[in-house]
Amino acid sequence: MDLHLTGKTVLITGGSKGIGAACAQSFAAEGCNLILVARNQQLLSKVQADLIARYKVQVDVHALDLRKPAELKQAADLCASIDILINNAGDIPSGTIETIDDMAWRHAWELKLFGTINLTRQAYAAMKERRSGVIVNVIGMAGERASFDYLCGSTANAGLAAFTKGMGLGSKEFGVRVMGVHPPSTRTERIDNMLKATAKRRYGDETRTADLIKDGIFLPAIEPEQVADAVVYLASPRASQLSGIVVNLG
Repeated sequence: MDLHLTGKTVLITGGSKGIGAACAQSFAAEGCNLILVARNQQLLSKVQADLIARYKVQVDVHALDLRKPAELKQAADLCASIDILINNAGDIPSGTIETIDDMAWRHAWELKLFGTINLTRQAYAAMKERRSGVIVNVIGMAGERASFDYLCGSTANAGLAAFTKGMGLGSKEFGVRVMGVHPPSTRTERIDNMLKATAKRRYGDETRTADLIKDGIFLPAIEPEQVADAVVYLASPRASQLSGIVVNLG
């Protein structure tokens, strides 16, 4: 299926691994040029080289920490001429209200919650002026299915879901679509570590991650490529009627 994305420029945060890297590959396969933002220059360079070799598209990478105001501004400046923004960066830890203290809670939200809001603000302004653009937020099923063991993430994700719906309901009038996806547990290094930490806390044994799914604490894991497929479709003209929605993938 031709998604009519050839030649579009896509900025992806958290683009060095996991869901972000899978999204980069899927957009590159559609003929998009990419701007990838993440903290690890080495991982970014590896993804960049692979995508250029395989798909012959333009790939620019920027090692930036969106928690740092100066580096967030650099990322925001990159939004001036993009067609599509994928807000994916985040590393909120698992834990209960007793184990995630105020400093850790705020540190997590600076990237996942406020990073998404701030980049959306910048991208939306430029897209509104051109009356064209798409923003897709990769959020998380914990926003829909709150978890005692992932309370910081559940709360941030619920807020981002509301933010996404509200933005998208108003933005379409100005030619800009805003949507989100809620992935369940996805086979990434971050989720693997989260499952182990939760299993250790729940059962005293980090190897009992399968019991978390059996006991209904986490949903069965899906592959990053499945998330990427949904993101790319929503960002494409094939989904031009959609805005102000969050799609549950689990």
